[in-house]
Amino acid sequence: MTAVPVAERMTAEQYLELPPSQDARRLELVDGELIVHFPTWLHSSAATDIQYGLEAWLRATPGRGRTGQPLEVLMDEHNVYVPDVVWYREERVPARDDPRPYPVPDIAVEVRSPSTWRYDIGAKKAGYERFGLPELWLVDTAADVLLVFRRAAPTVSTFDIALELTRDDTLTSPLLPGFALALAELFPPPE
Repeated sequence: MTAVPVAERMTAEQYLELPPSQDARRLELVDGELIVHFPTWLHSSAATDIQYGLEAWLRATPGRGRTGQPLEVLMDEHNVYVPDVVWYREERVPARDDPRPYPVPDIAVEVRSPSTWRYDIGAKKAGYERFGLPELWLVDTAADVLLVFRRAAPTVSTFDIALELTRDDTLTSPLLPGFALALAELFPPPE
């Protein structure tokens, strides 16, 4: 039997030294593998709708934290995720001049892209869970479903609550008192 050499995994440090992308592609590092994808109109529209809903909730009452999209989040030495939308509680908001990468947010949102969904639902979900993300929203634009993974309490080590929401549901979160997003807005009926 012959041993087959395996490509060396890229480190977060190597990833962060890459020059900025000069086109519409997005890069992220998952388990040492450089992932490249080009967001579609549907992907960008869904991320914008979610961020808009979060922004409306934030502006209604000061001190509710901040959102951003997309931001590089350092998970460990071989993982730099780039969630489509993030939310940080007020006391955890990165400072204006903090350099990239940023710490794990309180909520991360990943919107389905054909080239990245298997990572979002697989390795990235497992990584978010392992590194303590309180809540993850996976937006499946192909099925018009939003999957929510959260912890029942900050001390719980896994996502012990899983919800599958459809266009007839409203997205809420115990982390966001008073926030409500009707998913009919996110998943309009097919034309």
